[in-house]
Amino acid sequence: MGLIDWFQGVWQSSGLAPLWETLAPWLALDERQLIFVVATPVFIGLFLWEYRKIRHNPDLVDGRESLLNFMLGAGYQTTELLFAGLIAFPVYAFAYHYRLMDIELTWATGLLLFVLLDFFYYWFHRSSHRVRWLWAAHVTHHSSERMNFSTAMRQNATNIFNGGWLFYVPLAFIGFNPVWIGVSYALSLVYQYFIHTTLVGKLHPAIEAIFNTPSHHRVHHGRNPQYIDQNYAGVFIIWDKLFGTFVEEKDDQPVEYGITRPVYSNSLLVNWCHEYVDMFRDMAKRGPLRQRLKHLWKPPEWERGGD
Repeated sequence: MGLIDWFQGVWQSSGLAPLWETLAPWLALDERQLIFVVATPVFIGLFLWEYRKIRHNPDLVDGRESLLNFMLGAGYQTTELLFAGLIAFPVYAFAYHYRLMDIELTWATGLLLFVLLDFFYYWFHRSSHRVRWLWAAHVTHHSSERMNFSTAMRQNATNIFNGGWLFYVPLAFIGFNPVWIGVSYALSLVYQYFIHTTLVGKLHPAIEAIFNTPSHHRVHHGRNPQYIDQNYAGVFIIWDKLFGTFVEEKDDQPVEYGITRPVYSNSLLVNWCHEYVDMFRDMAKRGPLRQRLKHLWKPPEWERGGD
């Protein structure tokens, strides 16, 4: 795959490969992780450019919080690097071993994979808001009350453990090589970094109609009643329009960022674990076992006595 070869070439020619092999000779980067490592300096540089433009507005950026966001992102990348090969790869390898067909990689099948992965991402993302076990990890990304490029890095180190990656296993069972799936997923996340900003207004209507844009994604991060749990798209906003979860950003309804139960802490552990703690505390309350277990798969706002 030409794109993989390009990233590997950048990795080698930049001098990062020998440095990595010196610092961590026991850890081999796969193509997906390689894309994140190469992209991270770009992410940091773009945030610094944005920071210069908005640094005087505390509603848009806070230096301490931005540093925390990048630390949260580093924790996420670290656990992915350490545990993805142990937890997720055997499942993908098993599914690919029993694949329904052999799919040769071409530009056409590569594009098809990217679109299909984005379709599965939509359902993973939607479930991450409506299933509390998944929300316990995803809530970290939404807990900031500011929207800037560093917010994209605000990720949970427990992601690899809570099973969200299972949504993409059917792609391997169909016949797509897990390496291609990983690359497509990484490219999707790279794209999504660029939509976490307030500096870009609405784009050309044709772009807004097909792609997820900063305007669409600002809505997704809103806790306004009319914006909550909308616009789940990764790259293509068409999924939200097809499945009834699309809401347009309104100039007369400014987005209020954050979550309905704010958590104000600079602790990595608190930001990673607070929703797990709340969920297990709810499960520990007296009641029938089935009702207690429902806290795992019911929406985050669900309380006992509901359906």
